[in-house]
Amino acid sequence: MAKYKIAWMPGDGVGKDVMEAARIVLDAMSFDAQYVPTDIGWEFWCSEGEALPQRTIDTLKTTDCALFGAITSKPRDEAAEELAPALRDKGLVYFSPIVKLRQLFNLHTNLRPCKAYPGNPLNYRDDIDLVVFRENTEGMYGGVEFHPIPEGVFDALCAHPKMEKFRQHGLDNLALSTRIMSRKGCESIVRQAFEFAKTHNRRSVTVVDKPNVLRETGGLMVRTAREVAKDYPEIPLWEANIDAICMWMIKNPQDYDVLVAENMFGDIISDLCAGLVGGLGFACAANIGDEYAVFEPTHGSAPKYDGQYKVNPMAMLLTVKLMFDWLGEPEMAQRLEAAVARVINEGTVGTYDVKKDGTPNTTLEVAEEVAKCVG
Repeated sequence: MAKYKIAWMPGDGVGKDVMEAARIVLDAMSFDAQYVPTDIGWEFWCSEGEALPQRTIDTLKTTDCALFGAITSKPRDEAAEELAPALRDKGLVYFSPIVKLRQLFNLHTNLRPCKAYPGNPLNYRDDIDLVVFRENTEGMYGGVEFHPIPEGVFDALCAHPKMEKFRQHGLDNLALSTRIMSRKGCESIVRQAFEFAKTHNRRSVTVVDKPNVLRETGGLMVRTAREVAKDYPEIPLWEANIDAICMWMIKNPQDYDVLVAENMFGDIISDLCAGLVGGLGFACAANIGDEYAVFEPTHGSAPKYDGQYKVNPMAMLLTVKLMFDWLGEPEMAQRLEAAVARVINEGTVGTYDVKKDGTPNTTLEVAEEVAKCVG
């Protein structure tokens, strides 16, 4: 019997390509796991009206964690048009399966390390080593939205004095996306950022929001961060507005260390961080809860490259490293990261985004090179 049971979730587009690359490296490392295939992604939305079928949710509950490739998501109207004819006009509404997974399994923490590995020609600087803690279940991505706005919700909103300019538009002409945040959620993500900084000897924690405009939700986040920081007097707490941090991280990225933010702002700054260290082809992520975790690269499904084995698998391989960390396999995590770093530094094997001279290698050729190093 295998030591671990891993839900295998390629998803859509290049998610399948990079997951195939991951399997090459996992097998080279003799990782003792059973990989359980699961159904998730756009094809299941189109054919069944559900991108995350209940059978997949049931399967995940029998596994230790999940490894996930990428997902395709489209706006509501476009999603409805791609449903099988028999499923149309039945009131089905597309909802991102990865967002649903985060909420169903309370994967409250999104961990996104962004590290510049020497030899990467796409690095902004070689001394960048950032870690983003993103609250994963609340905020702007909580999924509480309305269009049109229900009459009862509209009436309640109209009691607010700042709604005066919107009353004239009427229900059918208004859309509403909420930003709901709890003190518990803010405290949890900030505390995890500080604990990580403490454990890994990091220099500072920066809380990112926009409390001067989003006074209630942003204010809650910053006030809570200040309270949590009192328990870690040896670690400085910095505060930054989302717009300002985007400028300062371009100018002086080496000044920052651990960053923490609510859902949408965390998404924004983690993509910015990825751009500093080579792009989304090097950006890994972990969705972590108290009892379960889903690991995924942060890039999308890139349908135009589906099946071409063109995209960079390093983000996926670094995601596997995060899985090893979470499973309590530090030696395997260190071996894998060292192999990835070696292949990047040597620069002889690489995909089109990094290899500017000569013929670029395929996704699988890069994985095979890492497999050689890790073995």
